[in-house]
Amino acid sequence: MVEARRALLGVTGMALATGLVGCIDKKDAKKMIEALQASVAPDSLPAMQNAELPFKYPPELYARKVQGNVTLRIHIDTAGQVRPESTTVLESSGYPALDSAAVTGARVLRFRPAFSKGAPLAISVLFPVYFRHPDAAPLPGDTVLKPKSQDR
Repeated sequence: MVEARRALLGVTGMALATGLVGCIDKKDAKKMIEALQASVAPDSLPAMQNAELPFKYPPELYARKVQGNVTLRIHIDTAGQVRPESTTVLESSGYPALDSAAVTGARVLRFRPAFSKGAPLAISVLFPVYFRHPDAAPLPGDTVLKPKSQDR
């Protein structure tokens, strides 16, 4: 991430120094962005290390069989730690208590960091959290598995 910022600042600084800022069209800007993104693409993605998911279903919503999906954007540093101050709800479940439980649980997630060229790489990822009640009907889009006895 730091390398990407330095590269962008270097390109911007070069454009300023040569007076090219006003001469960059959309095509050139797109090429610069693609080159910048390609230069920081990880060789391997982060891998979660927690033995159990740390997300606690809010008891009042569990009792009512409320279900939902929360999509978080989390930032994983080079040590595999989630930076809690950077965690945001990208897609809400529609239930503030579920969203809050997802953010709280994300604080204790641990990862093997992403790697680029053999070095650990800080990276932001989207992380879905699914709250499902065992006695509630599946949500639209959920895959329903039949018990083995019904497969025959």
